[in-house]
Amino acid sequence: MNPLSAIYAAGVTGKNRLYDAGVLKAQRLSASVISVGNLSVGGSGKTPFVILLGKLLQQRGIPFDVLSRGYGRKTQGVLEVDPNGSPEQFGDEPLLIARRLNCPVIVGESRYHAGLYAQKETGARLHILDDGFQHRALARDFDIVLLTAEDLDDQLLPSGRLREPLSSLQRADAVVMTSDMDFTPPAHTPIWRIRRLVEISNPPKSPVVFCGIARPHKFIEQLRAAGVEPVSMKFYRDHHAYNASDIRELLALRERSGATGFVTTEKDEINLRSHTAALGAISVARVRMDLAEPTAALDTIFRATGERKPSA
Repeated sequence: MNPLSAIYAAGVTGKNRLYDAGVLKAQRLSASVISVGNLSVGGSGKTPFVILLGKLLQQRGIPFDVLSRGYGRKTQGVLEVDPNGSPEQFGDEPLLIARRLNCPVIVGESRYHAGLYAQKETGARLHILDDGFQHRALARDFDIVLLTAEDLDDQLLPSGRLREPLSSLQRADAVVMTSDMDFTPPAHTPIWRIRRLVEISNPPKSPVVFCGIARPHKFIEQLRAAGVEPVSMKFYRDHHAYNASDIRELLALRERSGATGFVTTEKDEINLRSHTAALGAISVARVRMDLAEPTAALDTIFRATGERKPSA
């Protein structure tokens, strides 16, 4: 193991042991908390899964909110996301969740204080904790962890992308993975199978595909599976905030490649802000996640949290 990764591993292990032993105390909210997290840095599909889970709860008539740190925002403190706001105010992923679910999304450095605000202002019966697996300062009633095929052979930071080792999955109440993955979690944790795909209406026949996400190759694979073949591609860092220089670069790439338009992600559409119109023909691909047995998954969560289906 890389010496820096060994130091990082020692820190992670030490923190988890202190929480496991009760030396460090997690703060508990009065409403139930469902955490959606992962082991690696970005790219596992946490945001699409939060949206999937939120839609399933809405179908059951369960009021909920989403608690998030609001990665990349320029503001501080606890704020309720305005769907018409900017990524500088709230972060790109909280904005996307708020727009897709039309539910309260609360950002805050302290997810506990965000939860206290939510309980006072929204009266929700459930909190979904976005990217919560490593945020052990907030107690949760159910831990969902998304696992990717890349995680299985990866290394801890900074040598790789893992924030925790695979052995940490013993804390999970459910592990989410695609149907083609062959992995048995420790402690026989239940496995939930998902399918990831993209939905896109009227894409250009010969597009430039660009995005600023953690694992762009996955997005390209999903587009090709949907019948969209890029003539050129441009990738930026995750959460990239586009500027006028980027737009000139993309327009020049379109001209050089003979492309007829652009394709990007929902998150990038948010980060384009007012620059979207300058690109002309652009199609936004919506990443969708399907759960193999959604009813059984929700029932498992409800048994753990004490939640009940509303009476008819």
